[in-house]
Amino acid sequence: MQKHDHAARTRGVDPAESPRFERALVWLRRDLRVHDHAALAHALRAARRVWCAFVFDRDILDPLLGAGRRADRRVEFIRDSLVGVDAELRALAASHGIEGVGLLVRHGRAVEEIPRLAAQLHVQAVYANHDDEPAARARDTQVHGHLAHAGVALQLGKDHVVFERSEVLTQGGQPFSVFTPYKNAWLRTLTDEHLAPFPVARHAAALAPVPPEAGGAAGVPTLAAIGFEPTNLHELKLPSGPAGAEELLEDFLERIDRYHETRDFPAVKGPSYLSTHLRFGTVSIRRLAREAHARMVAGVRGAEVWLSELVWRDFYHQILHHHPRIVGAAFKPECDRIRWEHGKTADAHFAAWCEGRTGFPLVDAAMHQINHTGYMHNRLRMVVASFLTKDLGLDWRRGEAYFALHLNDFDLAANNGGWQWAASTGCDAQPYFRIFNPVSQSERFDAEGRFIRRYLPQLAQLPGKLIHAPWLARPVDLEAAGVRLGVHYPLPIVEHAEARARTLARYGVVKNPAPR
Repeated sequence: MQKHDHAARTRGVDPAESPRFERALVWLRRDLRVHDHAALAHALRAARRVWCAFVFDRDILDPLLGAGRRADRRVEFIRDSLVGVDAELRALAASHGIEGVGLLVRHGRAVEEIPRLAAQLHVQAVYANHDDEPAARARDTQVHGHLAHAGVALQLGKDHVVFERSEVLTQGGQPFSVFTPYKNAWLRTLTDEHLAPFPVARHAAALAPVPPEAGGAAGVPTLAAIGFEPTNLHELKLPSGPAGAEELLEDFLERIDRYHETRDFPAVKGPSYLSTHLRFGTVSIRRLAREAHARMVAGVRGAEVWLSELVWRDFYHQILHHHPRIVGAAFKPECDRIRWEHGKTADAHFAAWCEGRTGFPLVDAAMHQINHTGYMHNRLRMVVASFLTKDLGLDWRRGEAYFALHLNDFDLAANNGGWQWAASTGCDAQPYFRIFNPVSQSERFDAEGRFIRRYLPQLAQLPGKLIHAPWLARPVDLEAAGVRLGVHYPLPIVEHAEARARTLARYGVVKNPAPR
């Protein structure tokens, strides 16, 4: 599988240079946009006629349906975003006087649909952007084999991150496993070219009308047509597609100067809210990093901190690439010896955590947030992950799987990295003896209880000082607030100090690893 030429990525086509291919297909996956799209730009430069396609992959969707998730916000977000991509593709072609262009959308197994579509269109090459998740790489290997058998090239290259795989290494040529040295090397390596947009519009004259044998430009199917149903996505007002990403980015850039001051407070409009758009590529990472880097150079502290978050994203992706074993195993092998709680009590505690019934308001409010919206504030992700692993003593993989099923922005590399960080099993993770106190976190980051009241209205009448730990309130205060513990809101399912002691003992196998 050939990689794109990075040095030529922003170069225009020499008039004397003949295209390498007569026909090419661009396969969209986690890059649902037209502008600044690496694979599309390369295909338009390399071929005379280019089509774009997306596959609702049944290898991904059927397990969701099998789990009873006919209403999945991510599927609806993708579907809505594809409508936007199709419109942008048609508009771009029309600006070059080309009619009949549209996004080809299929519903089936990608390993079958892409080779079939390549044959229908008689292309010589299929272009796509890298996806380093193990299942995606296995899929791409299968597609490569089918295409090669038919004499069709599969051209893969970087798009989803600024630096991927082995582009940023230690002086010894090894992948980094500690973030700060990685970030420093990342910044040293960065040039303007790495953040320059791919010139899609410049070569858009190569976009081709969809021929009848490929089904014509039929547009994007409905949710019902692929077996799903609407969610509360529109009610939540999460804008989708490239236009939605642009709307959120414009709003965030007006607030970015104070990002470092506001990002940790869940009741404050501090984050960019672009994580779902980054996950599905409705916005270019180069665009975001370019905006952040320019402001950082100008001395904007908020932009510097936000850029660091984007670098964390690259860091976790290169960890996944070099250490695919982290899918299902601890980055630190000795941590796989930790004996997590199991049995009926553990299962009951896990259910209480999932449903927001732990008796710790900030934890429960956060879980209600993810269950109702598919989003959770980043500070709260750390709080609930620490609570699951270090207060309840449950395996981090249980929480990771729950997030994977419910988060709109679920990204395997970042989700795994975040959970292993919180559980102290990952690379550059917090020390095992750092255990978040859910009450202290609540008092510090939701001091007035605004976030808690939003998701736990039964506690809304409690004063701010009492809402963080209702079990410590006087009966008269609880009565005045209309709260009966054990009826309106549960008592804590664990005692934090006791749980902390158990956790320190549990992690003894990490502190004192067995001799080799």
